Amino acid sequence: MSRSDPLMPNTLIVARREYLDRVRSRMFHVSTIVLATLAVLVAFIPIFAKAVDRGTTTRVAVYSSDPQLRATIVANLGTFLNQQHDPGRADPYALTAASSEDAARQSIDQGAADAALVGERAPTGRLDFRFYTGEGIAADRSQLINVGTFFIAILDYTSLNRRAPGQAFTFPTLETVAASGPSTGAAPLDSADFAGRRILGIVFVVLIFIILVIYGMWVAAGVVAEKTSRVMELIISAASARQLVIGKVLGIGAAGATQYVAVLVPSLLALGLENRIATALFGPGDAISPSLVALAPPLVLAYGAYFVLGFALYALIYAAAGSLVSRPEDLQVMALPLSLIAIGGYFQAVLALSGGTAGFIRFASYVPFWSPFVMMTRLTVGRVEPGELVLSYGLLVATIAVTVVIATRVYAAGVLLYGQRAGLREVVEAVRHPA
Repeated sequence: MSRSDPLMPNTLIVARREYLDRVRSRMFHVSTIVLATLAVLVAFIPIFAKAVDRGTTTRVAVYSSDPQLRATIVANLGTFLNQQHDPGRADPYALTAASSEDAARQSIDQGAADAALVGERAPTGRLDFRFYTGEGIAADRSQLINVGTFFIAILDYTSLNRRAPGQAFTFPTLETVAASGPSTGAAPLDSADFAGRRILGIVFVVLIFIILVIYGMWVAAGVVAEKTSRVMELIISAASARQLVIGKVLGIGAAGATQYVAVLVPSLLALGLENRIATALFGPGDAISPSLVALAPPLVLAYGAYFVLGFALYALIYAAAGSLVSRPEDLQVMALPLSLIAIGGYFQAVLALSGGTAGFIRFASYVPFWSPFVMMTRLTVGRVEPGELVLSYGLLVATIAVTVVIATRVYAAGVLLYGQRAGLREVVEAVRHPA
């Protein structure tokens, strides 16, 4: 074939598209494997937390206005708690006396203690305990300390009965309150359970972020590739701009859904097996609550809805952005603001997972560009009223409807621009006065 053969450009275009398709296919498979591996590792975080917790020492500050009772608690409770442990390891519990109840509680806030135990004797002779827990103490260790207070009450009764025989044994009272962390003022959380309750939120947020950003970029890259190869000149004459935009979103969205399933399935299997693995590694007494307990059908449906609507919103905007550039190297500059918006939603979801600012997080869960991240996190780790969910979905759907119109007009004006980048004025004119 001679160089002047008119079929040569088309042959080169086809060859280039085939090469790009092979590269994208290889990237798709590699990224799926990497994401699935990361998702499985994230699913096993509760097991890692349990393994770390087994090798730590729980520090407990002890106070009582009765110096003798305080010394008894420190000495005898420490012996009770540390009587069954591996001699080759440090004691799992370390008890120290505090100068006051406030000092004991402040030691938790300052990180000097993981918990504080305050014991007082009632006028009737009964022992009353208040147990303050920090974020770092596991619930299984808290329960053992609770049992230890009963042991202290028996020793105290035995001692008093020797001095004044005939007294009846009175069961001690125990009030357990979380002094710090996400459950402040309520019952403490097991460190593994704390991780397990939030593991689903982490998995959901990461998956949504990856799907929205990466596949949104794929939509934009597909538009740019069609412009670069001049295929767009043929396609735009055979279909409307709206059909092309929606078709691009649906096609690449199907690829995103495929990878989503490929990543989610092994993650769910890992979550389902984590309790058995923990039992096999640490024994029946150290099992963890399976994270799948929190995976209720309404949560799955809500996640699916946010996945579809969030991808539709971002993909439409990415398609419009891709139509405004003529070279692949210009795409990153055009897509950077969109990526920053998604990153902002991701960070706010992380704040919601760690108990961030409630008012701002609530507001962010209604903003359409952020709600797929933040509202999903709120659904996973907190309580969301039905009206809030309806408002979030309604705003997201309304924004998508407006975005379809705007993205179609920008796409129709931008796909035929070659060798130049459309400015803000041109984009505004295309939206206001479609061709």
